[in-house]
Amino acid sequence: MNQIVTPATPQHAPMTQFPVAGNILQVGGQPLTDIARQVRQHHGQRPFYVYDREVMNRQVQALREQLPAGIHLHYAMKANPMPEVVSHLAAQTDGLDVASHGELAIALGTGIDPASISFAGPGKSSADLRAAIEAGVIINMESSGELQRITELALQMGIRPKVAVRVNPDFELKTSGMKMSGGPKPFGVDAEQVPAMLQDIHQRELDFMGFHIFCGSQNLKSDAIIDAQNKTFALARQLADAAPMPLRWLNIGGGLGIPYFPGEQRLALGAIGENLQSLLEHYSDITCDSEVVMELGRYLVAEAGLYVCEVIDVKSSRGETFVVTNGGLHHHLAASGNFGQVIRKNYPVCVANRMTSDSMETVSVVGPLCTPLDILASKMTLPKVQPGDLIALYQSGAYGFSASPQNFLGHPEAIELVV
Repeated sequence: MNQIVTPATPQHAPMTQFPVAGNILQVGGQPLTDIARQVRQHHGQRPFYVYDREVMNRQVQALREQLPAGIHLHYAMKANPMPEVVSHLAAQTDGLDVASHGELAIALGTGIDPASISFAGPGKSSADLRAAIEAGVIINMESSGELQRITELALQMGIRPKVAVRVNPDFELKTSGMKMSGGPKPFGVDAEQVPAMLQDIHQRELDFMGFHIFCGSQNLKSDAIIDAQNKTFALARQLADAAPMPLRWLNIGGGLGIPYFPGEQRLALGAIGENLQSLLEHYSDITCDSEVVMELGRYLVAEAGLYVCEVIDVKSSRGETFVVTNGGLHHHLAASGNFGQVIRKNYPVCVANRMTSDSMETVSVVGPLCTPLDILASKMTLPKVQPGDLIALYQSGAYGFSASPQNFLGHPEAIELVV
């Protein structure tokens, strides 16, 4: 008689970035319950995001230790544009990457050298371009039309702007959460069209810096990242050979992922760092006089953030228990599954004021919105929950507050704070 074996349910990677003391989650050296009390005192009963500077510092330090010294780290602000977060990471990294006039203003407000800021995006308005030219940042050009508009504005303003070509390569970052290259894309200039564009740039009063080659994001496979980086450097040399001017700047993108869902493990950086060192040496003809940039957003901030909401009600419905909170998809669209997930999966979740308990139960955590999509956790086993408890979602420092429909159904916005 064959024995039936039930496979184990995949577990989340251990969430060890925040310690626990007295059975309460600690953030920035404080019990989360104290932080929640302060938020409530000043803002009322509202959910909040809290970002820990020390966790960000550890992420940057880990990269510094594992990646070659020749790699410059840039923070991609779209992951989390909160000014306090941007200012902190501007001081920890080598530059910032922006994707709008609004982000540019925040970046310039940090006081860093504008030459260490780059501006990407396929739909830059004339106002965007004028602001970027005036500020002196590197503009990643995404089309021949944008090249023409930059040229016209530069002549009007009497400024020779710094420009780079954003390249849409003919390869992609395999197994990435979001593919940004390969095939027809709204982003960048197709690699086969770049040589002609380089000749065109040479005829204009523009300060050509180099290339931005970005393939994809949220990848947890070292082999896939290494493969894409190998192809990126090879393409950069091919395009540099076609350029009538030397390469001074090369943004190789990022793509480094973090574990969100059951079964995912943290990315091993060692092999990636070793391979990058080999690439810098092998392609020294284009890298020795160039600033080689790795652009990272999510990897630097996601693990440093928690989204915290309060339990309003606990109810049973036909055999299932629902924990109703004052937070939901309007504050954290990604955790609800409405930010690109085909099949909804749970973020790591905890009862922050009761991390462990002898009494556990399987519950679904939902928000206050009148839609069945308002789910923060589906059928997760947690310490027995009661009204007033704090539900915290890990991995919430990136694409949370700013990527969510805060005004949906008129509930109060979440609060953001840095500790």
